[in-house]
Amino acid sequence: MSRPTPTIILEYTDKKTYKTEQILEAHEHAIWAVFYKNAAFNLKTFSSISSTPGPKYKKTSFSNPGHAVNLSAKLNKQFKCRDFRVVKLVADAPVDNDTTID
Repeated sequence: MSRPTPTIILEYTDKKTYKTEQILEAHEHAIWAVFYKNAAFNLKTFSSISSTPGPKYKKTSFSNPGHAVNLSAKLNKQFKCRDFRVVKLVADAPVDNDTTID
């Protein structure tokens, strides 16, 4: 079964680079996050033998529940525990930001 076609809310194409960014409607208008022992966490990976400088920080919250469920299952298996779980976050009170429009 193929994925359903996403609903495009906004679209912008940079006329110099031809790079396009699309704002897509999220599944159920929520964010799914993986929590460890009921708390948010950061996920950092690195290799002691890699020539790549510095660590890489991975996502722990997603607009699709499948990605969060898969990450939670992977981490529980990897760390031999059941402490990672998926939490559905819905809009409550937006945080104002001070961005300026050019």
